[in-house]
Amino acid sequence: MKRIITILFLVFVSNISAQETLPIYADYLSDNVYLLHPAAAGIGNCGKIRLTVGKYWNDNELQTASFHTRIGEYSNTAVGAIFFNDKNGYHAQKGFQGTYAYHLNLGNENLFKQLSFGLSMAMVQNEVDQRTFINDPVVSQVVESDFYFNADVGMAYHYKGISSYFTVKNILLSAKNNLNSNFESLNLRNYILGGGYFFGDKEKLQFEPSFMFQFKEQTGEKIGDLNFKVYKNLDNAQLWATLSYRRTFDSSVFGEAEYITPILGVNYKNFMFAYTYTEQNSDVVFISGGFHQISFGVNVLCRKRRASACPNINGTLF
Repeated sequence: MKRIITILFLVFVSNISAQETLPIYADYLSDNVYLLHPAAAGIGNCGKIRLTVGKYWNDNELQTASFHTRIGEYSNTAVGAIFFNDKNGYHAQKGFQGTYAYHLNLGNENLFKQLSFGLSMAMVQNEVDQRTFINDPVVSQVVESDFYFNADVGMAYHYKGISSYFTVKNILLSAKNNLNSNFESLNLRNYILGGGYFFGDKEKLQFEPSFMFQFKEQTGEKIGDLNFKVYKNLDNAQLWATLSYRRTFDSSVFGEAEYITPILGVNYKNFMFAYTYTEQNSDVVFISGGFHQISFGVNVLCRKRRASACPNINGTLF
């Protein structure tokens, strides 16, 4: 029985060691699109500081801190940075990601129309701690650690209330398989397509249905998100709520899975606060419980608002 557990552990660690540089959860729906798409850096009328703290299932956790902004009042160029710490059982990643983006304004003061491009470079410390597992010669009782570099590239197009993104993540493919003595490079390339449409009455309710689709090249895994967000404007604040449904179509040993994620948030002037909860439903659930995350944000260096557009463009209400 112990040997079977050991083999399962090796399969599990091999799988999570091959995960993406920054794991993809539902936090992009908390006005944090930049975590997913480099082309979102500086895309709106404000620079954005975003902090997230998440705890999921047992003792696994994720923290991110990000900032992105345009360079200058009328500049088309933007920069961004992300720091993250991801602990997933025996596996942990700490990393830094820097971004350069360029935005082409194709509209005017009365029509928002913009094409954007972005490139991110990341440096990550990848660590697998085998010391506290079991005393078995198959598993080395050490902490295996190494550094690797990776990059994401993407583009975005916005037209009035329509938003769309396309990003290719992990294009350098330089992450290593710690369990392979030859340190074989792993193909982590992930293609992400997303879009949404913002509409409604500012005096009543506003709505934003959206979707995201991922395709992982090495495994052929497909992941789809369907999201619906509603906004209510008050005198000095904005309340909003999101419901997200994620479905994975995976042929791996872990099978298919579904995730339901409600999010509640409030924007007060240039501040944002949100709470996220995700519940998993799949054939294999290792530990009962869900994912809890708190997001906090501040919009800074705001410029004059442009024509009507989706919320992640017009980052301030007042």
